[in-house]
Amino acid sequence: MILSELKKTLRTLNKVNFQLENGILIPEHFHITEIGVISKDFIDCGGIIRHEKVINFQLWYSNDINHRLKPQNIIDIITIAENSIIYEDLKIEVEYQNSTVSKYGLLFNGENFILESKTTNCLAEDNCGIQNSKPKVSLSKLKDENCSPGSGCC
Repeated sequence: MILSELKKTLRTLNKVNFQLENGILIPEHFHITEIGVISKDFIDCGGIIRHEKVINFQLWYSNDINHRLKPQNIIDIITIAENSIIYEDLKIEVEYQNSTVSKYGLLFNGENFILESKTTNCLAEDNCGIQNSKPKVSLSKLKDENCSPGSGCC
């Protein structure tokens, strides 16, 4: 989800809920303790220089159970950030402390914002000799004369 999608969605809601992919809801008294832009410049294992930039939200909660952010509160926080540090409509990443501080993607399922687990991956598989788990096969090269409709080969 990018920032403009988040704001558009927030404008349609009466309340905001964040949920982990496993169904566990983040307590309603969460705070957004940070919003910012994170820039990452790096070289992958294939020697390719890469640049990433995301908008980062940090969610946190404490024993302040009366604290509730309404959708407009979050829009107001975003507006302040847009007037000072956010100049692009970037993808959103959410930091949340589970067993350790984890980074998540953000989705909306029509009711709740879902913190989508992120995974690592080799960005230079061709250079590292990593084979895809599924080989790419051209269907036009699979012409088997014994395979005809109804033969049970497919």
